[in-house]
Amino acid sequence: MPARFYVTTTIPYVNARPHLGFALELVQADVLARHRRQRGDQVRFLSGTDDNSLKNVLAADAEGLPTQELVDRNAAAFEALRQPLALSPDDFIRTSRDPRHRPGVERLWRACAAAGDLYRKHYQGLYCVGCEQFYNAAELRDGRCPEHGTPPQLVTEQNWFFRLSRYQGQLHDLIDGGQLRIEPAVRRNEVLSFIAAGLHDLSISRSHTRARGWGIPVPEDPDQVVYVWWDALGNYVTALDYANHGPDYQHWWVDNPSRVHLLGKGVLRFHAVYWPAMLLSAGEPLPTDIFVHDYLTVGGKKISKSAGVAIDPVELVAQFGTDPVRWWLLRDVPRVGDADFTIDRLIARTNSDLADGLGNLINRVTTMVHRYRDGKLPDCAAPPAADAHRLTTACQQAPDLIAAALDAFDFRTATAAVWAIVDEANRYVEHVRPWYLARAERDGDSRAATDLDSALDVLVRSCQTLAEQIRRFLPDTADRIAAQCTPSVGRLPTPQPLFPRIATPEPRRSPARCS
Repeated sequence: MPARFYVTTTIPYVNARPHLGFALELVQADVLARHRRQRGDQVRFLSGTDDNSLKNVLAADAEGLPTQELVDRNAAAFEALRQPLALSPDDFIRTSRDPRHRPGVERLWRACAAAGDLYRKHYQGLYCVGCEQFYNAAELRDGRCPEHGTPPQLVTEQNWFFRLSRYQGQLHDLIDGGQLRIEPAVRRNEVLSFIAAGLHDLSISRSHTRARGWGIPVPEDPDQVVYVWWDALGNYVTALDYANHGPDYQHWWVDNPSRVHLLGKGVLRFHAVYWPAMLLSAGEPLPTDIFVHDYLTVGGKKISKSAGVAIDPVELVAQFGTDPVRWWLLRDVPRVGDADFTIDRLIARTNSDLADGLGNLINRVTTMVHRYRDGKLPDCAAPPAADAHRLTTACQQAPDLIAAALDAFDFRTATAAVWAIVDEANRYVEHVRPWYLARAERDGDSRAATDLDSALDVLVRSCQTLAEQIRRFLPDTADRIAAQCTPSVGRLPTPQPLFPRIATPEPRRSPARCS
């Protein structure tokens, strides 16, 4: 039976349109999903939107719109990222609209209540609306939220609490023992340090008044609204019909050995501490893996809707194309550490890799087949020459190297394995110099004819391997490579450029100074 793989992204607030920072997470999840499908596994890839946030209410107020209208408009923009980013989700959940969600949240609440883990008490704390999170004074930076740089609100009210402290030892042991795997290791260590410092019970509801009536009412207590993070985290199982413990929940969660969450480092605590504790309380299985990416920045500032630092991925794709954007996100963003985005870096990566490296290789190979063999693939029964060893090795090793890298949540290393084929193929062309062999063949050298056939055969097969191995990263490019390297009516199609070079924008001139 094929292996199963359930992969999820976080669900973003819809107080504004999508930005490039979330596109990174979507593309990473898409690569993992495509990779596992390519291996023959059963895959379910879930994304969605977090509709029930106070941030959404405030954004609607600022635009003079009803909350549901703003939420519907912006949620549609997130769902529409499928086409420009070439995404392949199997499911998309909206927490304010999807009929699977509220009953599932209510079931989770009641399960934790039945375990004796919910209680109500008076509370006062410092609350950041941007994070939808309470902070201790020690966690603030100069009295401001460490994520948004805004002063938190002092909130005093009666709320429901979750006995998070009860699960401190269990969580530590599960993460330390690897049953709940967190990658990269620096994030795992961060979570272990947070747990070791002591877990405090968590406020999990807000007054109906402060929530402005927006959100899911607490079961049996309509004066309270379920805390948006409790509500949102539940989507990973409510989308599987957890409310009814349906067959999808059994198949993709309970009986599935690969339950993988992708998320940014800013929400690690919610996913690696609060969410597993909720599941432990409810008696349900935990995720198996948590993969954490760092931030995209612009000019050193985190890309964020709240901070007003945003790059629209749809506009970026409209200007430069889907695959250049996907490739930059996968090739340039490190496994650990923030990545600063600029248009110049996107253009440089596109030109050096996709135009000069990959595009030039495919064009050279297919053009030589047409020029020297009238577009017909050589019929080579003999093994490749010894001088093709490095290229054939790169082709043979790529699948295992890519699989190991993606299992470690390392997209740079995975794409490097693909790029080794490109580099070795271009090196092989320069080493063999098919144009010299063709000239010698015309002069009557039969050995040169055999060597030319062998060289062209090796190169075409390498390009076909490239199409297969790059598919999980750049599906459209893979299709175009495969089309150019697959005979039609006995001949390869007429060569077509894969990627034109992008002109670097003219640098802005500084205003002239007056003396």
